[in-house]
Amino acid sequence: MSVPPESVVPPPPSEPYGGDIPAEERTWAMMAHLSALLGALVTVTFGHGWACFIGPLVIWLVKKDTMPFVNDQAKEALNFNITVAIATLVLLILSIVTFGIGLIIAIPMWVIIWIAWLVLTVVAGMKANEGVRYRYPFALRLIK
Repeated sequence: MSVPPESVVPPPPSEPYGGDIPAEERTWAMMAHLSALLGALVTVTFGHGWACFIGPLVIWLVKKDTMPFVNDQAKEALNFNITVAIATLVLLILSIVTFGIGLIIAIPMWVIIWIAWLVLTVVAGMKANEGVRYRYPFALRLIK
């Protein structure tokens, strides 16, 4: 049995930021998370790997006033990557202060941090692309 066209009610218009998030905004939010991978890759080729927060920082500074979802997700990515950079730096300082003995703790921790960072960054990028406001399980909320 078919429904007459006049009885079909169109869906209500979607709210721009409470409901459906535009594709462009979802893409920028995804890039805010995944740009950390690019930042780390570029700086690792020069002997460092600490610049994972530069990509999210740039995207947040450029898009924070025009795209609320990107503002939220770029801040989240920025906070997480700053947290990872601080943890890495603390382990490096521990290694230096203990004249290398701290490497017994630092090296396994770096491996764990790196794997967690990689997995969580990819998951966050996928969730942001789906329009989900992703929250990392551990991050210092330095940028509010």
